[in-house]
Amino acid sequence: MWTAPDSPMAGQWAETQQPTDWLDAAFHDAPVAYTPPPAQGDDDRLLRLRLIRSRRVGPATYLRLLAEHGTAAAALDALPEVAAAAGVQKYEVCPEPVVLAELRAAARVGARMICLGDADYPETLAQITDAPPVLWAIGRTSLMARPCVALVGTRNASSLGARMTRKLAATLGEAGFTVVSGLARGIDAIAHKSSLETGTIAVVAGGVDVVYPTENAELAAQISETGLCLSEQPLGLQPQARHFPRRNRIVSGLAQGVIVVEAAARSGSLITARCAADQGREVMAVPGHPLDSRASGANILLRDGATLVRGVDDVIEALGRPAQSGDAPSAVVHELQRPTPAAAKDGGLEGRILAHLGPTPVAEDQMIRDLNATPREMAQALAVLEMSGRVTRSAGGMVSAA
Repeated sequence: MWTAPDSPMAGQWAETQQPTDWLDAAFHDAPVAYTPPPAQGDDDRLLRLRLIRSRRVGPATYLRLLAEHGTAAAALDALPEVAAAAGVQKYEVCPEPVVLAELRAAARVGARMICLGDADYPETLAQITDAPPVLWAIGRTSLMARPCVALVGTRNASSLGARMTRKLAATLGEAGFTVVSGLARGIDAIAHKSSLETGTIAVVAGGVDVVYPTENAELAAQISETGLCLSEQPLGLQPQARHFPRRNRIVSGLAQGVIVVEAAARSGSLITARCAADQGREVMAVPGHPLDSRASGANILLRDGATLVRGVDDVIEALGRPAQSGDAPSAVVHELQRPTPAAAKDGGLEGRILAHLGPTPVAEDQMIRDLNATPREMAQALAVLEMSGRVTRSAGGMVSAA
């Protein structure tokens, strides 16, 4: 289910026809305070999908057209005239065969379409001004009804950052929160793995059936069974750089608050934090060592007023403890596939050590556990790094980046 397929027609149409949502530009200064009614049957869903997949139509245009014309059918009829008023002649709405192909692709992977206005559309996400008109979902949609917290951060997590993420994700899940992240490598993947038993939502930048990065294919499959994978993009769409900021506003929009664990000063995680602030969500951050560039973005957030997170108690103090409900998923233990020591060596243990270390010393025993290496392999790798001047070893078996 989770291997990336050849892009179907819907993905190709979106990629060639929607580089920007220029029709939205006329409406961003005066967004419509309008929530569509629930979709009325399969025909209405098909029409709504055609509307949002039509050339250069984004959330603002979609809502304006539905608010002014009442139905998706009437909005599609009016769209060429709207485009002509914007100076575009011979405008073509998204052809029906394109969305039929998307619906067939969704059926093949078991994805479900949720329209803005439907009863199971997440209430917190519906509150943002640019809420996605359509979501594709694989997994437990009921997780969106629980209080959510987003955990985001660097793709190059340090050993301490990884440990903090595991602790936060696990304890927040046990407290009743659904953990939301973006299925990227690093902090995102660690957050998802650590909350599989309690419930996690992965918001992806491409199609819901496309795993990116591919190294997270097994994790994505696990999330689709015990958690939830979401996307607003057409199935089969391979993510491009411009899709990730759009994905980030969904991550923050689902959540009551966003926790940045580690992030550089120019990290995409800071985009998620800005989205959260714009959406009125709580922005939180884990402090890091001033000399560790991976913590500079989180430290900037704290300087500018973000809530300090030292542990789950700080999060619960900021957001409140979730009310207990019968929807909490039962714990299901999964044996995660971990690389063998030989595989770790083949992948460059020295490089992985450097990626995990920062200025704050870490115990060598902890590094062995974090990187799934044998004591002998760790000792050899650290000796090489120490001789080359790239790590510093101190008393008590502590190691830090030089």
